[in-house]
Amino acid sequence: MALNPVVLCLNAAGEDVARRIAVALDCPLHGRAGRTAASVTFPDALVHVRDLFAAGHSVIGVCAAGILIRAVAPLLADKTAEPPVIAVSDDGRVVVPLLGGHRGANRLARTIADALGGTAAVTTAGDVALGVALDEPPEGWVLANPGAAKGAMAALLSGGGARLTGEAAAEAQWLHDLPQGAAVTIACTLRPPRADETVPDLLFHPQRAALGVGASRDCPPEELIALVDGLLADADVAPAAIAGIFTADIKADEGAVLALSAHLGVPVRYFNAEELEAATPRTRTPSDVVFAEIGSHGVAENAALLGAGDEAHLTHPKRKSAMATAALALSPHPVATLPGRARGRVSIVSIGPGQSAWRTPEASRLIAEAEELVGYSLYIDLLGPLAAGKPRADFPLGGEEARCRHALEQAGEGRNVALVCSGDAGIYAMGALVFELMDRDPAATDALTPAARRVEIVCTPGVSALQAAAARAGAPLGHDFCAISLSDLLTPREDIVARLHAAARGDFVIAFYNPVSKRRRTLLALARDILLEHRPADTPVLLASSLGRPEESLRHRRLADLRVEEVDMLTVVLVGSSQTRLTRTGDGPRMYTPRGYARKMAGGDLARGAAT
Repeated sequence: MALNPVVLCLNAAGEDVARRIAVALDCPLHGRAGRTAASVTFPDALVHVRDLFAAGHSVIGVCAAGILIRAVAPLLADKTAEPPVIAVSDDGRVVVPLLGGHRGANRLARTIADALGGTAAVTTAGDVALGVALDEPPEGWVLANPGAAKGAMAALLSGGGARLTGEAAAEAQWLHDLPQGAAVTIACTLRPPRADETVPDLLFHPQRAALGVGASRDCPPEELIALVDGLLADADVAPAAIAGIFTADIKADEGAVLALSAHLGVPVRYFNAEELEAATPRTRTPSDVVFAEIGSHGVAENAALLGAGDEAHLTHPKRKSAMATAALALSPHPVATLPGRARGRVSIVSIGPGQSAWRTPEASRLIAEAEELVGYSLYIDLLGPLAAGKPRADFPLGGEEARCRHALEQAGEGRNVALVCSGDAGIYAMGALVFELMDRDPAATDALTPAARRVEIVCTPGVSALQAAAARAGAPLGHDFCAISLSDLLTPREDIVARLHAAARGDFVIAFYNPVSKRRRTLLALARDILLEHRPADTPVLLASSLGRPEESLRHRRLADLRVEEVDMLTVVLVGSSQTRLTRTGDGPRMYTPRGYARKMAGGDLARGAAT
């Protein structure tokens, strides 16, 4: 499902229309810097559209369609997953869904056209001829065989008609205007297909079922899955007809429940004990034992009833295995909006040096999905318009543990939080600290709350300073290398010195992180002197500062000429090995470290091994 739409305007001529669309859709407006009065601006339209599209946003551009097409063209790969892209003329008279017609673009275009008094230029054949897209059912319905939609639509467009079957056919109002006939059979039912029945051309399920489950700690996933599969078989309910899996919030990290969600392809939602207990009067098998344990007289039945809503009834009461329980409730209507809380998530997002060209689409998507951004102020600012309008928790340098703790505790309340890190979060950054906090003794005075310890953790890779500096330099990491932080705030000085000696003896290319600060000025000079005992004075060194940003600076030095005063906190120092070379090209000096291919071709170990 596409994320919230963003409206873009590129000039003053379309700004009024863009603002009207933003108001009608209750979504943000982004404008071209220097040409509009939008509060959120961007300097390059193509880059900005591409970033939003890669992040999963629906993009509505008040501009020429060609601009949007050129922006997203390099990213097009899977029409079933790509978000809508809509072009609107500056005067608002024409609204054209360019992409994602069957992922909400056509509906969105009509909504925009209605708000502007314009025309939605929908070109999707099914929408134009039949007024419906068979592969885009309304919320609360699911198409069990989406691959068959294209053939069914072709048959209807060729003059055939549709025959609706199943006990839920009367509920499928959006299909009732299809031409009648026998060319296409459409089944609308809670039931799964049966072996002795003719397979329908299209199979729609109303998501009216709510599955409540419980599980003892470390319940084997296969046990819960087998229990639920048996329940659904007895109930004659298709897995696709399940709106959600519901359980107690203390099970947010229970592996069996998460495995069941993956097995069924159904989301999980959680309720606290007080919420569960409120449903006890509607249940059939309340338990004092369960109440003494968690504060509610039941989990599976209570959660199923809460998930299906106030009008639901319990069709299949709790059934048990050794370590799991399951129950099923049905709503009289499709459940379009799931009650309860999602499992909280902390996405440890690596944004690289900051520029969007070096940020992965996955990182952009996780930032766009996040309900709150947490991080050092500068890093969040580097996200530019992608962070605009989002709640954010800014922390200063030195507040690393506070950042991570805040992100985890917020996620413990069911929020989706992005912990924003420059470079790669797993390299001298917040990734390790998050897991360190999760690993602390739960009885410790500084332990996370139980809810925070149950959240989902997602890690993304990023372009580290090491990689960025190496790419700018040429290929200095062509052979063995290592990274050493010269900050003795977290690592004892004697350990740093020991590693310097080891790396020098091993003749590694070395990337020095945190080379200096205002108070730390001696370790870089000591590192230089130690390395000079093992490699030539003219060993190439690169000083790379503010990589990937407008103020980027690259300076080449000889190891013997490395001076501490040339280095600051934003500098990565790359020191070559004894084999690293500095060559001159038409583009300037380039560092590289030979891998040994010349030796291989001349009959080195690899060649001799092949010969034997």
